[in-house]
Amino acid sequence: MQITTSVKNLTQKFSARQSGQGMTEYIIIVALIAVAAIGVYSMFGQTIRGQVAGLAGEVAGTGATAGKATAATAAGNASTKAAETKGMSSYDSGNK
Repeated sequence: MQITTSVKNLTQKFSARQSGQGMTEYIIIVALIAVAAIGVYSMFGQTIRGQVAGLAGEVAGTGATAGKATAATAAGNASTKAAETKGMSSYDSGNK
C-alpha cells in the first residue's frame, strides 16, 4: 500500500513539473512574438498607420486618399532609410 502511495505522489510531482515546463515554453514563445511585433511596428509604424487610416476612411465613406498618401510617403522614407550604408562612422548620425 505504501509503495502505491509513493508512486502516486511521484507521478503527481512529475506531472506538475511537466505542466510548468509547458507554460514556460509558451511564455517564451509569446515573448519572442511580442519582440518581433514591436520590431516590425517600429520599422513600418507610419506605413501601417497610413494604411489603417485609409481603410477607416473607406469604411466611413470619406475616402482613402489621405491615408494612402501618408502610407506611400512613409514607405518611401522607410526604404530610403533601410538603403543607407551603416557602419561605425555613421553610428550616431540618426540621433541629432
